[in-house]
Amino acid sequence: LRSRNFHDTKHVSKNTEMHQTEGGFLKPLIFGGLDGILTSFAIVAGAAGGSMPIPVVLVLGFSNIFADALAMGVGEFLSSKAENEWILSERQRENWEMENYPEGEIEEMIDIYENRGMSREDATQVITTMSKYKDFFVDIMMAEELALRVPEEDHKIESMKEGVVMFCSFATFGSLPLLGYVIIPALFPQSEEEVLFSAACVITGMVLFGMGCVKSNFSASHWFVCGLETLLLGGACATVAYTIGQFVDSLIAES
Repeated sequence: LRSRNFHDTKHVSKNTEMHQTEGGFLKPLIFGGLDGILTSFAIVAGAAGGSMPIPVVLVLGFSNIFADALAMGVGEFLSSKAENEWILSERQRENWEMENYPEGEIEEMIDIYENRGMSREDATQVITTMSKYKDFFVDIMMAEELALRVPEEDHKIESMKEGVVMFCSFATFGSLPLLGYVIIPALFPQSEEEVLFSAACVITGMVLFGMGCVKSNFSASHWFVCGLETLLLGGACATVAYTIGQFVDSLIAES
């Protein structure tokens, strides 16, 4: 709808077409948040299924969350940096081929455009024009031949930002299921463990649904569908953790 309004009025006023620009950090934000809250709730669910005392749940939960958050953040930084360096090495290879065998590279691009529906004549005209601009053409070759997006010059800084987003998202969302085990006993000292686990379930469910709704802003799916999908997948993971906790606890009790 926003794109349609822009194109309908662009000749009347100098509007700027609006696009979502926050998607670059969507992957570490959503992935880190989901991984964090599911990891934390899996510990809570497993501990509840195994009838572990509250102090054990808190120690295991918080120590595991922040250790995993650091590992996930470092892993995101290193993997993003390695991928960008690989893409740049591929660009160097394409650049060398363009300098030494331009006719072959131009012919490959013409074939690609022809296979996508352009006539041979039109494809030749388009590619011949673009090949006059070397750096631009090499980037086009990267996108069309290898389906790779060339990173910016400051890609290491961007990779570091992605790592920080991953760490913060994992640690923040991962702490939420455990907060009930801290806040509720402070306000209601006589609360039973079943109440604390129920509170953790409610908090986790609300956050999972909310994260799915946020994700819908960057996709074509309806917000309710995205929220429900995330909630159901997260609930399935939690159910597995709780079941395994009960099963292991029963085995220990029998022995």
